[in-house]
Amino acid sequence: MKNIWAPWRMTYIDDDKREGCIFCDKLKGPDRRSNLVLAETAHSLVMLNKYPYNNGHLLLAPKRHEKQLSALSVDEYGDLSEALRKSVAIILAALHPGGINLGMNLGRCAGAGVEDHFHWHVVPRWDADTNFMPVVGEVRVMPQHLLESYDRLRPYFEAF
Repeated sequence: MKNIWAPWRMTYIDDDKREGCIFCDKLKGPDRRSNLVLAETAHSLVMLNKYPYNNGHLLLAPKRHEKQLSALSVDEYGDLSEALRKSVAIILAALHPGGINLGMNLGRCAGAGVEDHFHWHVVPRWDADTNFMPVVGEVRVMPQHLLESYDRLRPYFEAF
């Protein structure tokens, strides 16, 4: 097998060891751009995924630290659902993907990387975005830096 070097990824790997909740902590930070926070509503948070599957990969979470979807109040659930609906519309308008994957992993065995604060994934998809690189090279190529993705998407979330 050949090696593909991506030394900038070490920052992300080292960052995994920090304490706290990525969603709760991002809301407390003053610099929304460096925290990748695109929008917040009364009960929800929308941010870019720091470890995206594709450009524009969003994470949506309730502001309240909660592990179970069923524990949300009717207002919290409605707010999060509306944030999801608007976020999908924004991704379609801003990035023009051929499709979108929506997903939620509840519990570690279901694939949750952040097990204690549930969240939605909104992943834009394009024809041929799965190519030989992840299949043969076991590596994903991201064509745009996260902060460039943030700058491109942020104006769409202004009126969120």
